[in-house]
Amino acid sequence: MLFKLFLAFTIIPAVELYLLIEIGSQLGALPTLGIVLGTGFLGAYLARLEGLNTLLRVREAALEGRSPTDDLLDGALIVAAGLVLITPGFLTDLTGFLLLFPLTRYPIREWLKSRLRRHFTGGPPPDDDVIIHK
Repeated sequence: MLFKLFLAFTIIPAVELYLLIEIGSQLGALPTLGIVLGTGFLGAYLARLEGLNTLLRVREAALEGRSPTDDLLDGALIVAAGLVLITPGFLTDLTGFLLLFPLTRYPIREWLKSRLRRHFTGGPPPDDDVIIHK
């Protein structure tokens, strides 16, 4: 867990800074700034739209007496997408757009569901990829 936090708070920002500098040196400062701001605004707008659609699906499922599990996970992934999309950087933008669009969000959601299921049902820990033979 400590390594994952180290990665999230040091390595990823360093790579983002490197990419911003490299792309800025190729395109220029203003176009790079325009891309960063444009993806932030576009991402926030699209996240709002996707979030509202998901909220309507949650409400519909609740009114019909169905479990809105998938829609709630979609909502959490959309919130995460919105957060990383307003963070300046190209890797965060790529991650945000992958989480935002249903075509790429659904496989991520299914992977997350399987990890959560294993975690809460007492299966092997998610990082335990070792198979023990008896």
